[in-house]
Amino acid sequence: MGPSGSGKSTLLNLVAGIDKPSSGRILVAGVDIAKLSEGELAHWRAAHVGFIFQFYNLMPVLTAFGNVELPLLLTSLSRRERRERVDMALALVGLSDRVDHFPNELSGGQQQRVAIARALISDPTLIVADEPTGDLDRVTAGEILGLLERLNDELGKTILMVTHDPKAAERAHRIVHLEKGVLAD
Repeated sequence: MGPSGSGKSTLLNLVAGIDKPSSGRILVAGVDIAKLSEGELAHWRAAHVGFIFQFYNLMPVLTAFGNVELPLLLTSLSRRERRERVDMALALVGLSDRVDHFPNELSGGQQQRVAIARALISDPTLIVADEPTGDLDRVTAGEILGLLERLNDELGKTILMVTHDPKAAERAHRIVHLEKGVLAD
């Protein structure tokens, strides 16, 4: 948590290997990702990081199934294996009945659930969530936070979330504050 401009999204991008630090090290699960080449970093991200964004970042021309399957198209999985994984991920987020719907046919909460399924599809160890409830009404936000809690409690996923919402922060196991780029517990 922290005020706008304090560096929250930058911190997420650094931990997720999207941005490179100008100096220092970034250790994630014992790996100094700052030392990885671009190719190694892309491989590391694909294997270890799932992204959830405030505005979903879904492809409007793809169905829920297509949006979730997208990260798997770069793998060596067969079509059958991809289908099984996508079906399982959409079932996990409660959208088995929306597989063939396009983003504009889904509510905001359903779109965010598709984004969460897409983040989970490669079975990452770390889920990076940048304001995942920022664009949702209170009830839907509560449902999404409940889903994130289940992912942490039941599947052991580590979730690094940026939020301005005190209700969302209450659900965290640990809260750190950023002030002008400096972390404070």
